[in-house]
Amino acid sequence: MHLPTKLFMTGNKILQITAIDVNRETYEIGLPIIKKAGVDHKINFIESEALSVLDQLLKYSENEGSFDYAFVDADKDNYCNYHERLMKLLKVGGIAVYDNTLWGGTVAVPEEQVPDHFRGSSRQAILDLNRSLADDPRVQLSHVALGDGITICRRIF
Repeated sequence: MHLPTKLFMTGNKILQITAIDVNRETYEIGLPIIKKAGVDHKINFIESEALSVLDQLLKYSENEGSFDYAFVDADKDNYCNYHERLMKLLKVGGIAVYDNTLWGGTVAVPEEQVPDHFRGSSRQAILDLNRSLADDPRVQLSHVALGDGITICRRIF
């Protein structure tokens, strides 16, 4: 199954949003409301895999430390890769939010108790991300048991 790549970031510009998704249809669902609010000119939608866009952004040093916020709800196997790139793009004090970090609650149970439909590389990627974030001295963490869990990371240096 191919999951959509969603990454929303705000930068130094006056409330400028960069939205990345492999499926433009996802963006277009909300487009009528965005247009009605008169903010469509503030959104830079990029139809692409997020890693390649993040790598492009990092080619220009002026982008480092220039983003305020990122929301990641993408292919779970790349969450750790997103995090490393976002730590370069986010300013100190910036926030990265990762979705689905409870993975159906299975991150807190032994492997043998995990239902078959939650097993696999995505669960392992979420476990790896959670361990990595807990060990990352660059961030302060807050985990919110909302929906399937979100982890909020504040970059402290």
